[in-house]
Amino acid sequence: MQIQEVILRKLKMKLIAPFTTSFGTFTDKDFILVEVKNNDGLSGWGESVAFMSPWYNEETVKTNWTMLEDFLIPMIFEKDIQHPDEVSERFSHIRKNNMAKAAIEGAIWDLYAKENNESLSKSLGGSASQIDVGISIGIQNSVQDLLQRIEKGLSDGYKRIKIKIQPGWDVDVMKEVRQKYPDVPIMADANSAYRLLDLNVLKALDQFDLMMIEQPLSSDDIVDHATLQAELKTPICLDESIHSVEDARKALDLNSCKIINIKIGRVGGLTEAKKIHDLCQQRNIPVWCGGMLESGVGRAHNIALTTLSNFTMPGDTAASANYWTKDIIEPEVVVDHGVIHVPTRAGIGYEVNCRKVAQFTEYSQKYTR
Repeated sequence: MQIQEVILRKLKMKLIAPFTTSFGTFTDKDFILVEVKNNDGLSGWGESVAFMSPWYNEETVKTNWTMLEDFLIPMIFEKDIQHPDEVSERFSHIRKNNMAKAAIEGAIWDLYAKENNESLSKSLGGSASQIDVGISIGIQNSVQDLLQRIEKGLSDGYKRIKIKIQPGWDVDVMKEVRQKYPDVPIMADANSAYRLLDLNVLKALDQFDLMMIEQPLSSDDIVDHATLQAELKTPICLDESIHSVEDARKALDLNSCKIINIKIGRVGGLTEAKKIHDLCQQRNIPVWCGGMLESGVGRAHNIALTTLSNFTMPGDTAASANYWTKDIIEPEVVVDHGVIHVPTRAGIGYEVNCRKVAQFTEYSQKYTR
């Protein structure tokens, strides 16, 4: 592969409704769209999932732009790439900045699949023709609002409901949800809002037969999660704590969790995501694909990854219409009775609508070899 040109675009898209977690409320999504072109002018697309503020991790849109412009793009231009797996190897001496790395690596994976005239899912080794999906519901103004959102998600066919929790919005809320929906697959996502001192609160969640509690403790912790998991019947799922296959190995060795959420941006790209998937499959640990309020480009990458065989739980890749009045891909991602049919066209399988991209672009920069 000869990457001749890279274009960075900073986009801002307005969410249909505010999305609230324990670390903040989002009304818009600012992100970087990465386009790479080969010497024939064929394009591959990737997306940075970093937020404007360092709430989820230390990265932001601005730091991602700097990393891409000053370090990662020049490294991509140094020599040709035979396979996308080489990208993470080339970046390996740069510490962290995983979301910046994943953004350009994803674009190169898309281009690689297109050059080989195969779908990205096939290039990754996936085989599923459809994937099960759930929906993630942020913290609401009232329990009644939450119940209405759950009802809407179920009527839309989603196969799992994820509910964001935080101290003061947890046990009593889940009790009301379970009373109304005793048999619905439900999980709770804490986004690191608790401490071991909150053990009694977290143990109280055991009564609700949850699929999992996602990342209850600190974002950089695997030790206290092991202590907590030993006290809970409910499986712990790690998210923010897992940045690499080595992190996953250590967490599993310590029995810190029973499930792992794989996010492409968090772990530095599709190559590392595959490694974590493979390790978990060897250890009989189920995985699922989390969401980061992606546009259609990032959503398409999530769909392709989820076709790997150990993604046995519904992920967060909801329909485009759940977040955006209009997305930047055609066709938009659609959920049909709780599943997404995996596209078979070359690359990510969706066409990027350049007119819509231009509409949401605030500024851009082109880099040539």
